[in-house]
Amino acid sequence: MRFDLAQPWMLALLPLALLPLLRKRSDTLGFSYVAWLPADRVGRLVGFLWRAFAVGALAFTVLGLAGPGQSGAVVERAGRGAEVLILMDRSSSMDATVHTNGLQTAGRMSQEPKAKVVRDLLSEFVAKRPDNRFAFMTFSTVPIAVVPFTQKTDTVQAALAATAIGRGLPETRMGLALLAAIEEFEGRSYSGSRVILIVSDGGAQLDEPTRQRVHAGLAREKIGLYWIYVRSGPNSPNLNTETVSAYGLGEELALHQFFKTLSTPYRLYQVDDSNAMAAAMAEIDRQQNFPLTIHERVPRRDHGAAFYLAAMLCCAGLLACRAVQLQSWRKETS
Repeated sequence: MRFDLAQPWMLALLPLALLPLLRKRSDTLGFSYVAWLPADRVGRLVGFLWRAFAVGALAFTVLGLAGPGQSGAVVERAGRGAEVLILMDRSSSMDATVHTNGLQTAGRMSQEPKAKVVRDLLSEFVAKRPDNRFAFMTFSTVPIAVVPFTQKTDTVQAALAATAIGRGLPETRMGLALLAAIEEFEGRSYSGSRVILIVSDGGAQLDEPTRQRVHAGLAREKIGLYWIYVRSGPNSPNLNTETVSAYGLGEELALHQFFKTLSTPYRLYQVDDSNAMAAAMAEIDRQQNFPLTIHERVPRRDHGAAFYLAAMLCCAGLLACRAVQLQSWRKETS
């Protein structure tokens, strides 16, 4: 941390602290013959202290007005966890419930919108990991960076709660979202495990240039990838079977097949009910528990209060000196 002044121009008033050193006659007492006075060592000491306290009161006040403080501090802290960027699908399909068609139960997802269940489980995930660095981004037609990397989990919780406002757009442009998510890691010092956590109920066909950029970006920034694929019902693609439909490779399966070719770790969690979603989040929580070094820039520390306190103590000293100062000679009568 470096010492600095918020208002250094205030130091121009510092010479005013020398005023108490000037001689003055207003408080002198008359005496007929000074040689008759006994040596007053205590008086000389009090006089010295009076001037010292007066100089100190003025000097410390001026220094306090100059705004002394320390800025630019970076605190290193160790913990366990990871740097996690949550990439949440906010397309209109996430506002729907899971269609069971009488074949299965989807738990809460058959009664509440998928986005709400996802939001609640992500909120629990964030709350359990106070040492993590989180970033939050949503996407549909375009990606929206909501919260940059931070350790303030209450900010991330507020961002998750805000996804309940309004409805999503019909498109799911996964390629743009992945590129934007990778950019959030660029320029950051590597301090531990890095993860992009995608929560989506759909996929996308990525063109070859986008695939190359995603592949190179994940490898360059050393980012692992988790995809929680929320199936919308029995008719949605089952990525665990890895079969090609009569219409060719579906978007979800095409995306899954591409992710499997990445040089960085990738894991798929296919869920179709709230319990499976919770289990997936719990497993990710267990896996991403590595040593993590966090460098946090702390706000500027203002030390003006200490200088004002010193000035007040000097003023108290002045009052004490004034209390013991001789005000007049006592006249004795016979």
